Amino acid sequence: MRTNTTLTRLLGLELIVVTGKGGVGKSSISAVLGRLLSDAGRQTLLVEVDPRENLHHLLDVPPSGGKMVEVAPRLRVQHLLPRTILDDLVREKLKVGPLVKRVLASPIHQHFTEAAPGLKEAAVFGRCLRLLEGHGPRGVPKPDVVILDAPATGHGASWLGAAQLVSDVISSGPIGHMASLVAEFLADPDRSGVVVVTTGEEMPVQETLEFLEKMETRLHRRPELVIANALYPEVPEEAPEDPEDPLFDLWVHRRAINEEELDRLAREWDGPVAHLPLLPLDPGPALVGRLGRRLKTELGGGA
Repeated sequence: MRTNTTLTRLLGLELIVVTGKGGVGKSSISAVLGRLLSDAGRQTLLVEVDPRENLHHLLDVPPSGGKMVEVAPRLRVQHLLPRTILDDLVREKLKVGPLVKRVLASPIHQHFTEAAPGLKEAAVFGRCLRLLEGHGPRGVPKPDVVILDAPATGHGASWLGAAQLVSDVISSGPIGHMASLVAEFLADPDRSGVVVVTTGEEMPVQETLEFLEKMETRLHRRPELVIANALYPEVPEEAPEDPEDPLFDLWVHRRAINEEELDRLAREWDGPVAHLPLLPLDPGPALVGRLGRRLKTELGGGA
């Protein structure tokens, strides 16, 4: 099922969390969604937390280094480090320089911020929420939507449930207040949503199905969309010139695996699925552009 309703849903959200098994092209799809939404007129901020910083390669801009980098008039990218966000929270609340330095240097603060379950994840969502509320750099337009290139699905459910966990444990103070606001925000299906990326292979589809089940049982939510990325093209009906061509045999074999796994996904998941092709392009703007046009068509938005 791929309808314009899904595109309308995505265009109406304030936060889109993109997750998927490692190696399925999650960052590429985050960049594609960023282009799609910004081209539709929304001020869009792409946020990533992976220390390796992949998004700037895909968009052909300098590394973020923690700052917002302009990609296009309505599209920006920013790399965030959870630990830095927590330290900024201390600076914001205490304000007194010597006291801030003392707290940040304290082993108690360092151990707490590293070991407290869900705290760093909640802090990332807290920063996204503050940016949506207009607490961003001066002179930079407030984003209409933040797209978070989140960790792989193995940690995705934990990330989405982190704020509620922190809120349940810490009920007061700036951290408790932040976690409570974030938990409420993430629980609102009219404001936040999830896009899951997979490929037509056994392990990515299996991890996707497990994540979908966790979302429904633990978070009582369903993702807006599952994107099956890097699919081999359909095999033409006419026979190849060389019936023993090993490349054609490989093509037939890989496409058969894709179709088998897509059928398994369809049996377990009745929500929207978009199919994107495997393209002979290196990661970069050309790949993002081609996939973006295909995704728009898949979602009923025209060519």
